[in-house]
Amino acid sequence: MDDDTYNFKAELWAWKGDAAWHFLTLPKELSARIKFFSAQPKRGFGSVRVEVCIGASVWKTSIFPSKTSKAYILPVKAAVRQAEKLVAGRSAKVRLRIVG
Repeated sequence: MDDDTYNFKAELWAWKGDAAWHFLTLPKELSARIKFFSAQPKRGFGSVRVEVCIGASVWKTSIFPSKTSKAYILPVKAAVRQAEKLVAGRSAKVRLRIVG
């Protein structure tokens, strides 16, 4: 594992809005580390580009800072939720790598 790869476990939750978005919230300590050490320029909304692995599913996306949780949140697309049998309230083991 290199310095830009992190492992954590988090519970999937559904967005309380019109859209069917689902997210994992990164641990606060990890979020602070990524914010401090991320060398890449921040993108729209303060997002950081990442590659994510949950089970056998690997994809590229962005994490976004959440004012509510004071941590980054990771969107989990429907195809990954279906492939990995993830539903809101269930925890997932995540490998996350910062990408340029």
